[in-house]
Amino acid sequence: MKETIFTKNAPEAVGPYSQAIRYGNLLFTSGQIAIDPKTGKIIEEDIETQTRMVLENLKAIIEASGMTLQNVLKCTCFLKDMEDFTKFNSVYETYFREILPARECVEVSRLPKDVLVEISAICGS
Repeated sequence: MKETIFTKNAPEAVGPYSQAIRYGNLLFTSGQIAIDPKTGKIIEEDIETQTRMVLENLKAIIEASGMTLQNVLKCTCFLKDMEDFTKFNSVYETYFREILPARECVEVSRLPKDVLVEISAICGS
């Protein structure tokens, strides 16, 4: 049975999708970008600031499902510029410390709203 997950502590969907879907003991989040959920505006700063906002949004959605970041099995990360990889990683690693999730990180030519980073996650309980 599918269950929609929604929290006001993360940005509302900007299109026809859910913040996350739980299916059994799995949680699939939609890709999150650097939107401040309080203002609905893009954080137009550097890669570190955007990455932090994205991960806080993901964390809020994951916690709304009753899970934590320790339940993350895999992240998919999209960067506008792979030159930002080291700076991105320096923030990312502060959120995942104990059991590191599987991950792929790729450069893409353009992301929604011209942000620098987008991340989605698959979690399991």
